[in-house]
Amino acid sequence: GGGSNAIGIFTPFIGEARLIGVEAGGKSKKLGEHAARFEGGRPGVLHGTYTYLLQDKEGQIVETSSISAGLDYPAVGPHHADLHDQKIAEYTSATDEEALAAFKLLAQTEGIIPALESAHALAYLVREASKFPKETVIVVNLSGRGDKDLPELFAKGVF
Repeated sequence: GGGSNAIGIFTPFIGEARLIGVEAGGKSKKLGEHAARFEGGRPGVLHGTYTYLLQDKEGQIVETSSISAGLDYPAVGPHHADLHDQKIAEYTSATDEEALAAFKLLAQTEGIIPALESAHALAYLVREASKFPKETVIVVNLSGRGDKDLPELFAKGVF
């Protein structure tokens, strides 16, 4: 949930490429129904780290929501906060519904079952790719296997 996989792929490209992080947009933009710290959070301290948090008016951490357990966390890693504040990287979100659609698309067209965390990045790509110049090279970090997510997806009736 803090973005360690994204930092791993971002770091060698800092200053060389446009960096876009995709957070868990959950069910809605309502506080408590997503895990998009940059879109719905504000700076604060959690576990001794000053970063962007999902918190209420009193500074108390609020519940998060995401189809992806790996993104269901109220804070983002401080390196991402720094990249955001310095405008080195940009951050957006994809909803649960968009991530599930992207998950299905990759599985059906390429036979790759992505992790639900990575499916959020794929959802952004599906939604936004046509806005990039045709010659743009786009790299998506598929950071894990989606077979771990299949029991939950079957239980939710996704498949």
